[in-house]
Amino acid sequence: MSVFNGKTLLITGGTGSFGNAVLNRFLNTDIAEIRIFSRDEKKQDDMRHEYQLRYPEVAAKVKFFIGDVRSLESCRSVMSGVDYVFHAAALKQVPSCEFFPMEAVKTNVIGTDNVLTAAIENNVESVICLSTDKAAYPINAMGISKALEEKVAVAKSRNSRNTRICCTRYGNVMCSRGSVIPLWIEQIRKGNPITITEPSMTRFIMSLDEAVDLVLFAFEHGKNGDILVQKAPACTIQTQAEAVCRIFGANADDIKVIGIRHGEKMYETLLTNEECAKAEDMGNFYRVPADNRTLNYDKYFTEGDLNRVTLTEFNSDNTVRLDLEQTIARIVSLEYIQQELSSQLKSGIK
Repeated sequence: MSVFNGKTLLITGGTGSFGNAVLNRFLNTDIAEIRIFSRDEKKQDDMRHEYQLRYPEVAAKVKFFIGDVRSLESCRSVMSGVDYVFHAAALKQVPSCEFFPMEAVKTNVIGTDNVLTAAIENNVESVICLSTDKAAYPINAMGISKALEEKVAVAKSRNSRNTRICCTRYGNVMCSRGSVIPLWIEQIRKGNPITITEPSMTRFIMSLDEAVDLVLFAFEHGKNGDILVQKAPACTIQTQAEAVCRIFGANADDIKVIGIRHGEKMYETLLTNEECAKAEDMGNFYRVPADNRTLNYDKYFTEGDLNRVTLTEFNSDNTVRLDLEQTIARIVSLEYIQQELSSQLKSGIK
């Protein structure tokens, strides 16, 4: 972590699952300061007490700032002296964004523009914006707003002076706040059948640690305007639900299908066919460079670019498909699941 030696890192939306994962990864390193920027004072207070208890010797590195990415002045006030930004603040729930699309725009689009404007003004070295597979071929308000977030980031990168701006795009993060596995565990605890939307629906799956790894990869290898994508495996919703049932001793026959929710897809895409034309295969990752052509298209009538990369669309239907045992292994390895299983044993629930 020497690149972070003596540096100040700002995490927007820092009280969420990603912010906690970053703190767990960074607090015992040589980083000088980590700023948590969010609008929920209760979550900040809970987080402050938790890390003072868990990391008493280094918890003072964490500084908490109340504010909202929707306010440019709020972003400016927290940005002074910051070296790096991980921009994680977002509205992420697909159904709620369908009902309140302008709220998604205010946070995911305008909020991103505010963060980047303040970062550029303060000569921040690097900003990594967190995006989602739902931004590729978006059909719902959340995905559309995150696609616009990516467009804002790429556009800002063209005139960002000393600030490097990159995006990361990834799939479902297992056991993150608001995700489905914690809901299923709660349903099992209450003796209810677990509910799924559509059994054959596929989703990319990754852990919080893998999400942090992707952001660090973008930080270390991304160029200005890049979108970085991790090659994640996928499984069906049915397989994921059966895995949770097996792990927590529930009856998979009791799984209840409730139908697709507002704005959901049958499968998600991490790399579109159109992006494949210029994407770079980096082993475990794809890199999508910024389109830095100017608005002067006249020259392309005489000077065409015939080169095209021979990659194909990368989606949750054509990636590595995990079977039940493989899915169980990935889920049971998560710290959150280990804690839940330990709690179950202590409470005497079989």
